[in-house]
Amino acid sequence: MPRFSVVVPAHRVQGYLRECLESVLDQSYEDLELLVVDDASPDSCAAIAAEYAQRDPRAQLVRLARRQGTGPARDAGAARATGDWLLFLDGDDVLLPGALAALDREIARAERAERAEGAEGAEGDTVAPGLDVLLFGHDRTDWWETVRRPAGEDVTGDPLAVTVAAWNRVFRRSFWSAHGLAFSRGAYEDVVPVHRATLAAGSRVGALDRVCVRWRERRGGSFAKSPGREHFAVIGRYEELFTDGAGATDRLYLRAVDHLLAVLDDPGRIAPGDRSAYFRAAAGMLRAHRPAERPAMTERQQALVLGSYASYRALTRAGGRMTSVRAALARRKKSVRARAMRVSYHADLRRSLDPNLAVYGAYWNRGVSCNPAAIHAKARELAPHIRGVWVVSSRHKHRVPPGVEYVIEGSRRYWRAMARATYLVNNSSFPGGFTKRPGQVYLQTHHGTPLKKMGLDQRRYPAGTHGISFQKVLDHTDQWDYSLSANPHSTEVWERVYPAAYQALEAGYPRNDVYFTTGPDAIAEIRAGLGVRPGQRALLYAPTHRDYQKGFLPRVDLERFATALGESWVVLVRAHYFYGADAGLADHPGLLDVTGHARVEDLCLAADALVTDYSSLMFDYACLDRPIVSYAPDWQAYRLARGTYFDLLSGRPGETPGALATTEDELTALFRDGGWDTDATTGLRKAFRERFCPYDDGGAAERVVRRVFLADHPDTGRS
Repeated sequence: MPRFSVVVPAHRVQGYLRECLESVLDQSYEDLELLVVDDASPDSCAAIAAEYAQRDPRAQLVRLARRQGTGPARDAGAARATGDWLLFLDGDDVLLPGALAALDREIARAERAERAEGAEGAEGDTVAPGLDVLLFGHDRTDWWETVRRPAGEDVTGDPLAVTVAAWNRVFRRSFWSAHGLAFSRGAYEDVVPVHRATLAAGSRVGALDRVCVRWRERRGGSFAKSPGREHFAVIGRYEELFTDGAGATDRLYLRAVDHLLAVLDDPGRIAPGDRSAYFRAAAGMLRAHRPAERPAMTERQQALVLGSYASYRALTRAGGRMTSVRAALARRKKSVRARAMRVSYHADLRRSLDPNLAVYGAYWNRGVSCNPAAIHAKARELAPHIRGVWVVSSRHKHRVPPGVEYVIEGSRRYWRAMARATYLVNNSSFPGGFTKRPGQVYLQTHHGTPLKKMGLDQRRYPAGTHGISFQKVLDHTDQWDYSLSANPHSTEVWERVYPAAYQALEAGYPRNDVYFTTGPDAIAEIRAGLGVRPGQRALLYAPTHRDYQKGFLPRVDLERFATALGESWVVLVRAHYFYGADAGLADHPGLLDVTGHARVEDLCLAADALVTDYSSLMFDYACLDRPIVSYAPDWQAYRLARGTYFDLLSGRPGETPGALATTEDELTALFRDGGWDTDATTGLRKAFRERFCPYDDGGAAERVVRRVFLADHPDTGRS
């Protein structure tokens, strides 16, 4: 029987669940079981939990057939638990290092102390020595990773005054079962069982003055950030407590008043139009259950208990005067900015949206490419009524293919298109800080599966941010309606590092469709056009850029490497687009500079193998099921400077796509001795493809067009 049973309900937390589960399984105190309850989550929560259950025997997945809610999900986990103590942890929170060891020490200390005095029940029954409930501290982190403790909270004081939550305390499982404790269905499911447990335990409630859990304040998508009448449920929870014999003691009554006021004061819970109705309902309940002897109260508490909404508003206005001043200043600043916008753009914003206009952009206006280009091409086929217009910079307009309409960024035509278009499609961002209008649909396609840290995760690696405004990143993210995903890994990462209310569109990458639809004759034509001779093997060398390096600096002597490969090989060298239109290669018969080639997809189709370092191209190239060699001579420096989501050089299936080399000699030896393509590397590539290419099948662009432009499959992004 384990010491602790950690119960984690999981619903729509795929971007956070791995960190949560690892925080439990990586505890120094290992005598635990982890029960992850999949509350019929529509995302990858169940798959993630199953992965950890397969990896660690202490973890198990409990699946609910239909959505039950957080409370019943916790109950389902508790029913399966076998540990001495129950700890409920939400799927987007984390258990801090050393937490279980500290809890165990405190529980053991209390048990020793009571054994020394003798553990005798009130009626002579022997009871378990020590505690029945142990409170502990928590802190909070927001999407900026700002960590703070709850203001004024003292876990060693009145246990009823501590944050009412299941995740900031542990319960003796036998005590939980003996008292028939269970969570409520619906919102504020913690209130009743937490207070019942505290009152029933009495003197057997302990406190550990240590932060053990980090509670995550999510930017969007959480109940605490969704105003509505669902929050009125907290009133019913306290009425249930007062009605069922829990007792309207002075302590519980005041805690109820404080909790109800806290919900009322939170604009993320009670919308302005619902405040008076909530106030009246709360006041009526409190009046019906007021103790015979009225406890001492503050003016705000009295206003609620007496039902004086006018008094409450006056007191609230007095306390929030400075907040109102700051808000007014912010509104004025925003108004000044709005008046300064282009007069013509404002005129266009007052015109109706064009239901048949889509604006596309890629790689910060560098031309027609990547996922937006594939979507544009498929839309012309399946939705010819949609007029597609591309945004390009003046210095890149020569890259626009004939017959494709475009506008120059910042021009009058650009602002007119941005104001009128119904559909916006980009793999990066549109220039100029446009105003997204109601009715506009913004599809963010991204431009690669993330190996390196992205979005808000970059804040931990300031050397690579180059002055990024993360508030602007979030403002941009708020505009998205869809976030395209190539695989579950990407979906998890995007959800966490770009937190907003968009819908994940797990359709695969449209730019990869050509890897499944291009025949051998077309590939032969591409190879010939590049200058690859018949019978010659083509090796694509495509390293990514480094934030800490200016200019293209290959970490291999390309002339020497091409010479070592011999005449049977030709090396196609593709420098990152950040470094310009060519790689600056010396003249060598075994080297072809393809940096300026318009379509990287053509280069992949032409190549018999890929050598890259940390480029997201490896994930796309895996669709072709051809050998991939990871050449990473500066792996440690790259990880420290930019951060990565997994260890590319681990050699583990699903992380390493094939053969590895960290020096030029090792790289040369792989191709000289055949190590670049073996049974072992084929197995690694298979696992890599399964993890990162599950949605790619040649039909991604069609799925996206039908979902976004033609509104097919409203419940899923995949057909």
